[in-house]
Amino acid sequence: MYSLNRLDKSTKADLGQFFTPKAICEFMSSMFTNLKGNIELLDPGCGIGSLFVSVIEESLLRNNNKIKQITGFDVDDSLGDELFDTTQLCHTRLQNNCDISIFYKDFLLTEIDKLFSHVIMNPPYKKISKDSVHRKYIRKNLGLESGNLYSSFLAKAIKLTKEGGEIVAIIPRSFTNGLYFKSFRTFLLSEVSIEKIHLFEERNTAFSEDKVLQENIILHLIKGKKQGKVLITSSPSGDFHRDKETNTITTFGLTNRIVDFEKVVNPNDKDKFIHIASSEYQQKIIDRLSGFTSTLSDIGAEVSTGPVVGFRMKDDLSFFQNEGYYPLIYPVHLKNGLNWPIKGSKKPNTIKLSDKSKSSLWENKGYFLLIRRLTSKEEKRRIVATIYDSSPLGELVGFENKLNVFHLNKKGLNHNLVKGLYAYLNSTLLDQYYRMFSGNTQVNATDLKALHYPNKLTLQQIGRDVNEDNFNQSEIDAIINKVIQNMSGEENDNDPLNSQVKINEIIEVLNSLGMPKAQQNERSALTLLALLDLEPNSTWKNIRAPKLGVTSIMGWVRDEYGKEYAPNSRETFRRQTLHQFVEAGLVAYNPDKPDRAPNSPKSCYQAIPELIDLLKRKTNSNWDTLLKQFLAERKTLRDKYAMKRNQSKVPLTIDGKLFELTPGDHSILIKKIIEDFGPHFVPGSELIYVGDTENKTGYFQKQKLKKLGIEVNEKGKLPDVILHYTAKNWLILIESVTSHGPVDGKRYNELKNLFKDSTAELVYVTAFLNRKSMSKYIADISWESEVWVAEAPTHMIHFNGHKFLGPYKAV
Repeated sequence: MYSLNRLDKSTKADLGQFFTPKAICEFMSSMFTNLKGNIELLDPGCGIGSLFVSVIEESLLRNNNKIKQITGFDVDDSLGDELFDTTQLCHTRLQNNCDISIFYKDFLLTEIDKLFSHVIMNPPYKKISKDSVHRKYIRKNLGLESGNLYSSFLAKAIKLTKEGGEIVAIIPRSFTNGLYFKSFRTFLLSEVSIEKIHLFEERNTAFSEDKVLQENIILHLIKGKKQGKVLITSSPSGDFHRDKETNTITTFGLTNRIVDFEKVVNPNDKDKFIHIASSEYQQKIIDRLSGFTSTLSDIGAEVSTGPVVGFRMKDDLSFFQNEGYYPLIYPVHLKNGLNWPIKGSKKPNTIKLSDKSKSSLWENKGYFLLIRRLTSKEEKRRIVATIYDSSPLGELVGFENKLNVFHLNKKGLNHNLVKGLYAYLNSTLLDQYYRMFSGNTQVNATDLKALHYPNKLTLQQIGRDVNEDNFNQSEIDAIINKVIQNMSGEENDNDPLNSQVKINEIIEVLNSLGMPKAQQNERSALTLLALLDLEPNSTWKNIRAPKLGVTSIMGWVRDEYGKEYAPNSRETFRRQTLHQFVEAGLVAYNPDKPDRAPNSPKSCYQAIPELIDLLKRKTNSNWDTLLKQFLAERKTLRDKYAMKRNQSKVPLTIDGKLFELTPGDHSILIKKIIEDFGPHFVPGSELIYVGDTENKTGYFQKQKLKKLGIEVNEKGKLPDVILHYTAKNWLILIESVTSHGPVDGKRYNELKNLFKDSTAELVYVTAFLNRKSMSKYIADISWESEVWVAEAPTHMIHFNGHKFLGPYKAV
């Protein structure tokens, strides 16, 4: 009920609606503070009911079944059958004590005369024009301008919430800055308090099933409450799960910060930008730029997309400087400064003045600042500014559509002002800030308008200090840093860029040492920094080799680099960073007591002396030679892992053919199921399907399954092993449990529905490697299913019923 893939992409795009994955639904519901008493729940854009179902389940887990009413809206009535099934399930779960009303109407245009205690929503994301009925409705009824359906939905939902009521919404982050959403931000901040904000570190994680590249956040709001501190959490992905010990929804790599509201919305900011920093490092970036509050109009400048669209004017374009033709600037002309014209270029160099082109050509006077709209993820900076000096190049100029152009009334700007903008926009500090609020590699004029700038006098002073003829990144950063220090009075030691410089340097070291890509990341860099005791302002000569446990490493990272990971991230550090460091021979595990028990609270890690000696000399002129000598003594982890992985594959022979399964306990258990369970309990069975964690197709006799009445297109939903016990015409569905769950009640029903057309009777089996692993899941095992443990291959456990190993039919 949490996703629906039968809707094609065009339908989803037309509606601007994408269904919320189950894990995110559950996380959103867990954000509600109060789920007690009679709940009246609103779900605008309810789809197939995924979100309101998750609220019901969360409420029941908190021992409250008093959900009085659920009201849902959706414009797509083709979802009726699925939504009907969902509401029937809800009635059952709530013992028919809830009134559920579903309206196939446009939520935004429907008059609603009641208020709600709770709202949960994933509103549609779609722009709306100024003269659309939706825009007019919001303008008339809410008194605000809102150019997108998602902000309009949220604004109306806020109006329909009772005082003290709660709202949880997953929406794009785009509303947090820029003049486009200023009216909506003003409305939002006047009506609700922001209690919690959750960030996704990668743009494609929230709706990965639909391949949506959109930077989303989750908001938890309370209507009419006085604004207090804000909890900001972030996660690498949307892969949430419920921690059975604490009964909370969490995920690996979860970070959290509680901040004063003034850190989120600067009280001196008339545009009310909402800043969301997931770490102290990001907060320092925001704080350092908070003194810059001028807009482009304040400094007497504009920014526009280049007006020349080449394919529409191809008859006017030329590669040569002919008479009557004027300079035409493409992004290709901006590599390493302005480089025009380019002989042999694939892009034209000039454009002719014609009836078609004249409206797109500007007066070639003064200085323009040009920024490419498209960058690659690999580029060191998102914003790369280039100064264009008009003086020697003719009366008119054309700027191509893939450029952003700073100008004033389509004319150039003052030289020092342009140089000041050049330095500011090219600074590392601004680049780090920009990456925080824009996950795009595309830099649009809208984004540049949304930025705050130093005032005009400051920009002109910066311009006078910049040496345009000798661009030097460190000099530019020093100039901007000096301006900020003069404004704030703070010392250089507080510069957050020192932290990022160290992280970047360590990532380069990890690459040089042969670490795989999976360990060339911020988490691994911070781990090694902790094991070197290398603080942001320390030098390489000062590194040490402390012995630290995982918790101590995470604490050091929090205190020195401002990155606070949730406690449940310990296993991520251990399994995805420290284990690889040890394997690579860079770090020793329990160097003081190698025979220490693995689960000892005194377990520790320490950088090896040879690594310390190498890195202390990192700034030496012979660093490359020292690195080669170090690597010559040990194989790189890339090579070591590749060899180890091939050697560790699990061999499995099926019908005389050798298959190699991905290394790991999961594959070992699958091998035991086929070689031990099958012959003992269902001798002579035919193997239909074997899944593999790396290659989902594994082994699959699709046609034989089809002969049994079953057609399956989504192999990811199949159990790990399927056997056909032909002697009794039973289909044995086996889940191999090493990391994921067993055949619990939910999985039992999923398999039952998936194989509902089977002409063979169904048997459900959960397999474990040993009884210890079984003990963790014993409370979840579904009735009318079997459990087999590989360490006792001739024994079987049956959960309830009058039969042992067989299809169960009610007596």
